[in-house]
Amino acid sequence: GQGYELVADYVLELDRSNPQTAARLANVLTRFKNLDDKRQTLIKNALKRISEHGPLSSDVYEIVSKSLL
Repeated sequence: GQGYELVADYVLELDRSNPQTAARLANVLTRFKNLDDKRQTLIKNALKRISEHGPLSSDVYEIVSKSLL
């Protein structure tokens, strides 16, 4: 689970300086539907943390919000 949180940290950090790169990195977290339930939960939690973090760029917001539907 720490790897997913690390990716989320990098997405949030990159979003401030390079939103397009942050969105591409966030896209890695969207491919969780074929994983086991435990990993799906961990990834969803990382995505929720990103979505609840202050203002996001439109690039990252779009990727994260669509994946949480």
